[in-house]
Amino acid sequence: QVQLVESGGGLVQAGDSLRLSCAVSGRTFSSYAMAWFRQAPGKERDFVAALRETDYFTYYADSVKGRFTISRDNAKNTVSLQMNSLKPEDTAVYYCASRSRVGRLAESLEYDYWGQGTQVTVSS
Repeated sequence: QVQLVESGGGLVQAGDSLRLSCAVSGRTFSSYAMAWFRQAPGKERDFVAALRETDYFTYYADSVKGRFTISRDNAKNTVSLQMNSLKPEDTAVYYCASRSRVGRLAESLEYDYWGQGTQVTVSS
């Protein structure tokens, strides 16, 4: 069983930065990719960013490209999402996810494990 625990969410103003972290524990398989998704009230869960662990390839949603950066710290077994130039439309619950299968990085259904989420609120 894999446990993912997000942290770092909060209330910020537009233009501010925030860094989310996802602590990974209990891993008993080789992860293919880690990713961040988000879900705003009344909306579906959307892909934000992914990191493919086989070659450290990163992939971003167009809405966050150039503002967000996904990275991992092998020593701490964490995956982070650095979010800069935040906008009110970035407001959502952010989820960390892990997968072992090869496939489409942006497809939420292909992820095996999920964290509980952390709230990010950006005021205008």
